[in-house]
Amino acid sequence: MNAMTAVSQNKSELIRACTVSRDVQSFDLLIEDMETEFGEDWGDLTFAEAYAYLSEPDAGALEVIAIALDDADESSMQIVRGIIEKASARSIHILLIAEALSPILLHQLLRAGAEDFVPYPLPENALHDAIERLHKADQAKLDTAAAFTTPGGKQGSVLAVQALCGGAGSTNFVVNMAWELAQISKTEERKVCILDFDFQSGSVATYLDLARTEKVYELLSQTASMDADAFFAALQVFQEKLYVLTAPSDMLPLDLLAPEEIDRVVSMAREHFDYVIIDLPRAVMHWTETVLNKSDAFFAMMELDMRSAQNTLRMIRALKADSIDLSKHRFVLNRAPKFTDLGGKSRAKRMAESLGIDLHLHLPDGGIQVRDANDHGLPLAEFAGKNPLLKEIRKTAIELHNTASATKLAAE
Repeated sequence: MNAMTAVSQNKSELIRACTVSRDVQSFDLLIEDMETEFGEDWGDLTFAEAYAYLSEPDAGALEVIAIALDDADESSMQIVRGIIEKASARSIHILLIAEALSPILLHQLLRAGAEDFVPYPLPENALHDAIERLHKADQAKLDTAAAFTTPGGKQGSVLAVQALCGGAGSTNFVVNMAWELAQISKTEERKVCILDFDFQSGSVATYLDLARTEKVYELLSQTASMDADAFFAALQVFQEKLYVLTAPSDMLPLDLLAPEEIDRVVSMAREHFDYVIIDLPRAVMHWTETVLNKSDAFFAMMELDMRSAQNTLRMIRALKADSIDLSKHRFVLNRAPKFTDLGGKSRAKRMAESLGIDLHLHLPDGGIQVRDANDHGLPLAEFAGKNPLLKEIRKTAIELHNTASATKLAAE
């Protein structure tokens, strides 16, 4: 911290940026680019100095920290993650400058909250371009925050999705449905938000390659004082179109929130977005009914097997025992039989009849492209635009959009 303190004392303004490394002299090209970008308004810190300095009041003036790492720093990953978490909590931009660093470690640091990385040796203008991207992201957040403060609420449509068995594809359905709704209109912007309420194993962040931050837990633990600014600060943005409240960074109890707290979060999202899509855990919680009551449609994902049939029957019995209306439920058969599979289609029909339900959607098997798209952190539309599963989800999104638009016109 002595380096930063000394520099700060010799200047009338606080430092705008700093490098963090084991030894900054090992990254001489970074020194040159930092001087080009920030002049004299930057400093350098070791890992230990940075970890301590980020707790100081002066650290709040930092715009960017550039963490420079190579393969010799792999034993320091714990303190590096701590630095990233502290900087992220203070809304300081975090760049990684990496040389010969393991891709696994690099991915972990990006997950922890680092926003971008640049390989070392630095390509020409690479640091400048990365900082420009961060500034553009700041402007996008300001624009969205301004939209949040506009008078009047949107009272958007709420769609809840719950898997009735493991591997039924609920998160994949949520992510791709949200992405289709986000760009469904070419003439009118539609704001879409995903709420990942699976506090233990939620995967929306993974499917969209977004960071899980401590801000989510901070928001969920203080819903009574939550306002639009706090809600927006906890959201991650995918390609400037899709907003996500990820699952918390740590595995937390599913009963972390009471029904009234869930109600506040859903109401806040509904107030500011045209569509709110909720990814629910498989477990039925004491707040599941709250989500059902707030929803315009409740999608129950199942497969053509005995476990799905048994779990569906148990859920229907539980809901009826509590006198809960099933009219909002839309039963979705994932990996449905192909058109030519007459035997499979007959089995699906018999299963629906025995359960006393209608299968509202038959989603085809998207194959290995679904797994690969999720591993790459991309919606199917961005990875495999002709996938048969995507076509069916897109058709469903159009139907939902038309229904919501007609309802809105009728209300006006």
